[in-house]
Amino acid sequence: MGNRATFVIVGAEGHERRSSSFGAVALDLDLLGGPEVVLPFALDHRLEERPWYDDDMCEAGVLIDPARRLLLVFAQEGPSVAMRTRAAWWRLLALAWPGWQLRWMHDGQSGLRDHLGMEPGHVRDTPYPGPVLEADDAELADPDPMAAVVTVGSGRCHVLAHIEDHPVAEGPALLDRLSDAPGHARYPGRAEAGIHVDPAARRVGWWLTGIVPHAAAMAARWSGWTVDFWEDRWAEHERASGGRFAPPAPDRAAALADVRDQALERWSGPRDDVRARLVATLPHATIGHGFAPAVTGQRAAAARAAVERAYTAAVGT
Repeated sequence: MGNRATFVIVGAEGHERRSSSFGAVALDLDLLGGPEVVLPFALDHRLEERPWYDDDMCEAGVLIDPARRLLLVFAQEGPSVAMRTRAAWWRLLALAWPGWQLRWMHDGQSGLRDHLGMEPGHVRDTPYPGPVLEADDAELADPDPMAAVVTVGSGRCHVLAHIEDHPVAEGPALLDRLSDAPGHARYPGRAEAGIHVDPAARRVGWWLTGIVPHAAAMAARWSGWTVDFWEDRWAEHERASGGRFAPPAPDRAAALADVRDQALERWSGPRDDVRARLVATLPHATIGHGFAPAVTGQRAAAARAAVERAYTAAVGT
């Protein structure tokens, strides 16, 4: 098992790709260290000559183009994906990368490949939908539940575990699966994804805060329907649902402080060379090369300073 991440650095002679088998967790917090820290950190990862990870197996990644001052990013977890903290994370990222164009890649690694003019990777045909959650499911008590909200027509609401594919990937078969499933009269909680289906108008609108590889291909799974992709604009779903999906408004001040604290903890000090430590501990074991690079105390301090500057600027606006 791993948490695969891809790092693409664009230069005058093209691009180079680096990777980490365990680098996806907290990558969005790493980015809050700003370009002066993040670019060398990315370059310290393993230079990759092997094929790209499968798009549906790559959980986070960035493309950094210093000449164009362009940052493309995606992730499947963390404050960048949580509805409660997403806007705060974006605000801090913009202030930590001043003058850069920032863009979220809703289609994940396949979006990076498309940006580079490369051939698309494999599109998985068979979706893996998450199970239906009852109203009293413990997952929904979490402040940032892994949930996907499905509203149908003018009267139905279901909440699914968002642990596999987005419900949009199922196509109209989603309606058959949920025809006798437990429903919610109204869902007032947070989610990471959602879809509204209007069978009478044969229209679908869907959104997410994370990624769906090859997102543009999802419309083809609803042949004969009009499909609107709302990116991360869950307010569109709120309006379409007639109030059956009504998440709480984010607390901006609390969210900014939360993301700052997580980023400061992430950059709290030096990080050792995990691979070197494992090799020393297990000299006869086969140790892979996909571990994150070491971080010096100086680099960690520079990242913390960037986080604090961004936070100070954010709360002052």
